[in-house]
Amino acid sequence: MSGRIFQSVIVQMKEATNRVIGVIDFDGGVVACSELSLVGTKLGQLSAMLGENKDQIIVAAGKTIKLLSGWNNIYDYAVFVDGEDSEAKCICIMASIAFNEAKICNEVKYDKSTFVKNILFDNILPGDIFVRAKELKFDMDVSRAVFLIRQIEKSDISALEVIQNLFPDRQRDFIVSTSETDIVLVKEVPVDVESEDLQKIAMHIENTISTELFIRTVIGIGSVSKHLRSLAERYKEAQVAIEVGKVFDTEKTIISYENLGIGRIIYQLPTTLCEMFLAEVFKKNPIDALDHETLYTIRKFFENNLNVSETSRKLFVHRNTLVYRLEKIKKLTGLDLREFDHAIVFKVALMVNKYLNSQGGK
Repeated sequence: MSGRIFQSVIVQMKEATNRVIGVIDFDGGVVACSELSLVGTKLGQLSAMLGENKDQIIVAAGKTIKLLSGWNNIYDYAVFVDGEDSEAKCICIMASIAFNEAKICNEVKYDKSTFVKNILFDNILPGDIFVRAKELKFDMDVSRAVFLIRQIEKSDISALEVIQNLFPDRQRDFIVSTSETDIVLVKEVPVDVESEDLQKIAMHIENTISTELFIRTVIGIGSVSKHLRSLAERYKEAQVAIEVGKVFDTEKTIISYENLGIGRIIYQLPTTLCEMFLAEVFKKNPIDALDHETLYTIRKFFENNLNVSETSRKLFVHRNTLVYRLEKIKKLTGLDLREFDHAIVFKVALMVNKYLNSQGGK
């Protein structure tokens, strides 16, 4: 929190008393004071006394000190007044009330979670991010991962509390609710974090919500952000991961943006371009000419890496039967799936068709 907020309150109180009034932070540094020469100095003895005594009011070393709410956390402070008499105590109490009110109003506007939410939603100018981060003592260059947790079928407001309990460090991990169903976790991670580590975090979230609230979720994971400015982009990646997953990986409940593969490219294509591509690939017959059994055979063939013997075993059919089916597909489409280049074109075409169906384009 900025010392300017406290200083503005002190300026208004200065006319009412000739006592020195000031505010120190958790390190004993004077962040605001009626004696301007003290601002920026260290009052180590006051900080030491506060560390030893958790009482609300401390009288010692010629000063009366009162803790502001939440002392011992990174953004909390204490007010001090010169003197150990009852008048100093009275001034200290009244000053603490004014400072606390100013602190609460300022935190509504500047607290870290709100700051992170504004970045995610692009509600803050890039140039202001640095200024606000400095105000909040926010480390800008830490690696952070963005998880978008979406409740499906039903939602429960308690899901937010469950996730907050899983990640209680309010200085490094930030949980914000973005809609009735969506919760975003911005988690600080090691520089060398692996994709598998992010998957484990997501699995832990999914299992906990499922166990405690009996709610199904789908979780999108953006790529790791190296700077605060890229959080909004990473949040969009997590959104894209969920949307692309709904089309191409319907069975997955945890989808990483980095693992979307070609589906990510197809999702960004205009539907008219997709329709042109399908028309060019299936010149002989449209893809709809393939029945469900044929499409199932094709999927199994792809799943088994174009291996005829392995696919026939998985389909419980004779190898020659599968070869006959592949020949039939070749006659219908002009594509021989046993040839790698043809198989790639067909695989992409299937995905494009699936995307168009999801968009209501076909």
